[in-house]
Amino acid sequence: MKLKLFPGIRLTIATLGLALALPACAAGGGAYVSNQKGNITLIDLTSFEPAGEIDIGGASPRGIGVTADGKLLVVAARDKSDLAVIDLQTRKVIKRIPIGKNPEFVRVRGDLAFVSFEPTSEGGPPPKPGSKEAQESKKKPSKEKEEPARVAVVDLVTGKKMMDIVAGMQTEGIEFSADGKKIIVTNEEDNNLTVHDIASGKLLKTIDTKPYGNRPRGIKMSPDGKFYVATIEYGNKLVALDGEFNVIKPVATGETPYGVAFSRDGSRLYVALAKGKTLQVFDAASLTSIAEHPIGDRCWHFTFTPDDKHILAACGRSDEVVVLDVASGKIIKRIADKLTPWGIVTYPKSFGSLDTP
Repeated sequence: MKLKLFPGIRLTIATLGLALALPACAAGGGAYVSNQKGNITLIDLTSFEPAGEIDIGGASPRGIGVTADGKLLVVAARDKSDLAVIDLQTRKVIKRIPIGKNPEFVRVRGDLAFVSFEPTSEGGPPPKPGSKEAQESKKKPSKEKEEPARVAVVDLVTGKKMMDIVAGMQTEGIEFSADGKKIIVTNEEDNNLTVHDIASGKLLKTIDTKPYGNRPRGIKMSPDGKFYVATIEYGNKLVALDGEFNVIKPVATGETPYGVAFSRDGSRLYVALAKGKTLQVFDAASLTSIAEHPIGDRCWHFTFTPDDKHILAACGRSDEVVVLDVASGKIIKRIADKLTPWGIVTYPKSFGSLDTP
């Protein structure tokens, strides 16, 4: 099936600027946290206090994204194998769009949502390389090894899945290319990155990450569009790639890097260290580590606030959302969650491991 590139997108620089200029309350603004053992928590960005909950039917939400106009929140509902579309004025689910088994990562662009899912997976990460579980897994025949993950392309206007892009095994992160015509995905179990043409779904390039470690997870493009970085969880590294997706160099990180994001001006790169329990900061030009800020336990994803003054990290294993002051790197608040927070985005849209303005 051929797909016209980003049909229905009505996003221009002018409308984007208007959306970012709207007050947070204009379209249900705030931070939205997906909780694997609950629903969606809304956090007020002035007080940093919980300001409500959005019920999506106890469906183990993970991936989360918001439209540029702030009208819709879209959430990957693992237990229902679908995408829940929420009207942020009413905070009610208005559509449920079937996706496929084990939907996880979500990126929203214009009127389209890109959602990774695993047709034959039972959920959860692959076993740690070298472990007893990994050795036993190799001995057993498995359909999971025969059928790779997909990235569903969903039209949020019609509420229908338009096509599937065949990715790799255990697809994790999704990023768009600088020209907007391609997606780059991280394939955790295959230990590679793949680049796909959005219009046709065709595989354009495969980048082997095994020389740098196992389990690529996060992927982000620099704000100027000149290079990309991917985190290698069981390698304790970043991999930097140029605009043609050639590896420039690996960069050492702290323990088990996961979510990754640039600052708005592109001068800093932030990496959530899941087991390291810190947010590591790099000079984006030299990729030199310049700071580490303690956060929580197993913080998978994080976001800047729309004014770039704070960072909110969703820390699943310590059941909290941690709020950092960007200038000082100090924690100013810990918001108790207790529902295994997984993802976090804001409206107005901010830079973060799951989103960009």
